[in-house]
Amino acid sequence: MPWALLGILLAVCAVLCAVGFYKFVYFLSLGYGFAVAGGGIAILVMYLISPSATPLWLVIIQAALFVLYGARLSGFLLVRELKNAAFKKTDVAKATLAKNKEKKMPVFVLAFIWIFVSVLYVAQVSPMLFRYTDNAEDFIVPLVGVGISVLGLVLESIADHQKSKQKKERPDMVATKGLYKMVRCPNYLGEIIFWTGVFVSGVTAYANVGQWIVASLAYIAIVYIMFNGAQRLEKRQMTRYGDNEEYNAYTSKTPIIIPLVPLYHLAKKPAEKPAEKTEEAASTEEKQEKKGE
Repeated sequence: MPWALLGILLAVCAVLCAVGFYKFVYFLSLGYGFAVAGGGIAILVMYLISPSATPLWLVIIQAALFVLYGARLSGFLLVRELKNAAFKKTDVAKATLAKNKEKKMPVFVLAFIWIFVSVLYVAQVSPMLFRYTDNAEDFIVPLVGVGISVLGLVLESIADHQKSKQKKERPDMVATKGLYKMVRCPNYLGEIIFWTGVFVSGVTAYANVGQWIVASLAYIAIVYIMFNGAQRLEKRQMTRYGDNEEYNAYTSKTPIIIPLVPLYHLAKKPAEKPAEKTEEAASTEEKQEKKGE
């Protein structure tokens, strides 16, 4: 294992995702995009300092892919944060935030999360590092992997655009058109496809069991995170749209994350509260009970 280079990569990812100390969610959003982009650039710089048998053009393509991924994710989230910042200046938002003020996490908890996500982000970009350090000369399989990743990146971008457009047209309903006819979470599907491509790009380069374990665990982790994210999203949507017949009809026939796989729900529907009895119904029931006596 190239421990020294992994250490350098860990330092880069840790610095770039440290924005999470300002706001916890940034560990998994802005910091995520920054770390992936920075990790790709760091591996390219390592290669330029000490070239290997891996073709330079392939390393550049893979680095560019990570930079595009990070720029798209962080750019999208930054725009959303700026819009939220503008909204927070309104009197309505100030009143809401005052009521729902979040408690700050202890520093040691934030530090643990920071270390964990930094290691995860290193593992996610590790297939590119392993290909370079193992002097892998082949390029057909990694190009197939790059193609798969590009497909995932395009899918995510289109899904985010379609969702924004449809929410403007109908803020009272989830997106149901375009890619959302195929699955309810096409952006999560795109994320899985992107990292599938990254994993595939390294399968002909992993030189030992350790490298296989690192790359495999990173891939399994991102798939788990996407399914977990889809489950949490569904819970929120059930709370908001659970009484909407159109929403229920849509979710009953559209897979949640994988096309053509009849997996429609990851979250259980909240238990319905028993309807309150009217005075008339209560009176009638009481009379019936007395007759029974």
